[in-house]
Amino acid sequence: QVQLVESGGGLVQPGGSLRLSCAASESIFSFNTVAWYRQAPGKQRDLVAIITSGDSTNYVDSVKGRFTISRDNAKNTVYLQMNSLKPEDTAVYYCNALQGWRIYWGQGTQVTVSS
Repeated sequence: QVQLVESGGGLVQPGGSLRLSCAASESIFSFNTVAWYRQAPGKQRDLVAIITSGDSTNYVDSVKGRFTISRDNAKNTVYLQMNSLKPEDTAVYYCNALQGWRIYWGQGTQVTVSS
């Protein structure tokens, strides 16, 4: 059973930065894609950014130019660098991995953007 563990969330002021980490229990080479989702209170869980095994990336329009997804294969970790944070970025952020037909989720990490 693959385990994904997110970290790096916290409270940050508008305009600030955070870097989220998603550490996998096995080689991330085995994943077709790794993605970050977020869920704000009372809202559905939405895709934020995705990276493929071939290092292609894609982002939701609202974070383009501010967020960057990347991977460190040696550490089996995928990152989400978040810059110029806005209050509307406040949510629980989840890591998601697709391995063949299997889908795995982390437990989530809270990001709060507030002054």
